[in-house]
Amino acid sequence: MGEQQQVVVITGASSGIGRATAIAFAGAGHRVVLTARNREALDAAVDECIRAGGEAMAVTGDVTDPEAMHSVAAAAVDRFGRLDVWVNNAGVSVFGEFLDVPLEEFRRVIDVDLWGTVHGARAALQVMRRQHHGVLVNVASIVGEIPQPYTSAYGMAKAAVRALGVSLRSELALAGEKRIRVSTVLPPTVDTPFFAQTANHTGRRVLALPPVYPPELVAATIVRAATAPKAELVIGVLGRALVRLHRISPRLIEGQMALQTEYTHLSKRQPGPTTSGNLFEPGGDSGVTGGWNGAARMERRKWAAVAIAVAGAAALVARRALPRR
Repeated sequence: MGEQQQVVVITGASSGIGRATAIAFAGAGHRVVLTARNREALDAAVDECIRAGGEAMAVTGDVTDPEAMHSVAAAAVDRFGRLDVWVNNAGVSVFGEFLDVPLEEFRRVIDVDLWGTVHGARAALQVMRRQHHGVLVNVASIVGEIPQPYTSAYGMAKAAVRALGVSLRSELALAGEKRIRVSTVLPPTVDTPFFAQTANHTGRRVLALPPVYPPELVAATIVRAATAPKAELVIGVLGRALVRLHRISPRLIEGQMALQTEYTHLSKRQPGPTTSGNLFEPGGDSGVTGGWNGAARMERRKWAAVAIAVAGAAALVARRALPRR
């Protein structure tokens, strides 16, 4: 972006990655517009952004309501005169076997994670097409590349978010809109309240799948995507390795993901209550982190995770070296 001070809208800004991203943009001196369902949490996040050194305002809204997203865009333009960056970050999930997840909860995940991105993108691009500049950042997930068991709705939605990014980049290129960019960010497991707030029908406590990365790392990547956009940004050494290996040998990596989910994403010892989590009502925990000790767990688990990726690569090489019958 050519202008040093940007006007940035962030959805899902009341907690986790969204809140960390708002603080990161504000700390760099940008003007931020935060939106989510929880007004009290938004106001607290705005105070943090102001203390970090930026201008900030809150606009309460649900991403499943297209008119609400247009109102957020209009509020940003009314207050600051333009809209430079829109970050589609709001997301929810439900854990459970495919046949056990209530259909209304399955639909709600799609509504928030996919349709929420669509609504945000339409609101943002209507303004950006008039301006002939802007950056749209869509937050997908590693799970959008390598789906896992028990979160089929989430994986579907995040895969579709990636596809949407490709389509939008193509349309903008054909329209000659060289100053409007679309970037898709694929985070790994992040230390946020997400896992404590998720809907759950497994009977087991949902844990953060290691390695767990700090939300500030994802926030820094999103800020970078806004200033130097790339088509896709996969976060983490392991994430990038797994994406490359998955495209070479999907069956091998999908098997590893299934085992990791079964044995480290869902507790074998701690039961979890059946709950719809924050699907229909805002979650109670509105902080940035989720108490998973992201930085420390990332460091402790990093080499074990890399070893898994290396073992997968070695198995792939060995398989390819076998003579064909």
